Amino acid sequence: MSNHDHQTEPPSEVELKVKALESLLVEKGLVDPAALDELIDRYENRVGPRNGAQVVARAWVDPKFKAWLNEDATAAIASLGFTGRQGEHMKVVENTPHIHNLVVCTLCSCYPWPVLGLPPVWYKSAPYRARAVMDPRTVLEEFGTKLGADVEIKVWDSTSEMRYLVLPEQPPRTEGWSAEELEPLVTRNSMIGVEKALTPDNT
Repeated sequence: MSNHDHQTEPPSEVELKVKALESLLVEKGLVDPAALDELIDRYENRVGPRNGAQVVARAWVDPKFKAWLNEDATAAIASLGFTGRQGEHMKVVENTPHIHNLVVCTLCSCYPWPVLGLPPVWYKSAPYRARAVMDPRTVLEEFGTKLGADVEIKVWDSTSEMRYLVLPEQPPRTEGWSAEELEPLVTRNSMIGVEKALTPDNT
């Protein structure tokens, strides 16, 4: 799983068809490859994860919202305007000094699009899906997340009936920060659980 690239299987038939269609559109001058890359990057790394970052940051600064999020994540998230397909039946699992949560979808790639955007390739890959369940501590270490032996790792299997969002621990030295100041510290990977939230030193 070096470089977080876990794609070891050949592309699926759907992926091959999408690539063929993309190549045809580019060849006929109907699609600009740079614009397509920008659109994908926008939804994979910026728009979706920024929604989730707003949810997390709000929970860090608003105890009532955090309680609501833990009780009924779907409704709490919807109150911020983040709804839609793949965003139903949400559950938030909170990291603490003694518990670290990790999300995987062992059967397919169920993923909360409204708050995380497009799923990364490694999340959908068979190696991640298998190893996250069998050896989560090593998987986390390969993402640079080293946990103490006293930290329990809980692995949550997303399905179409339930999708999970990790509420990472608020980074140290950010007490008193506003939600807007905290949002840049929340990454997509920290909301999947493979990494922790950024600290003020590594933003």
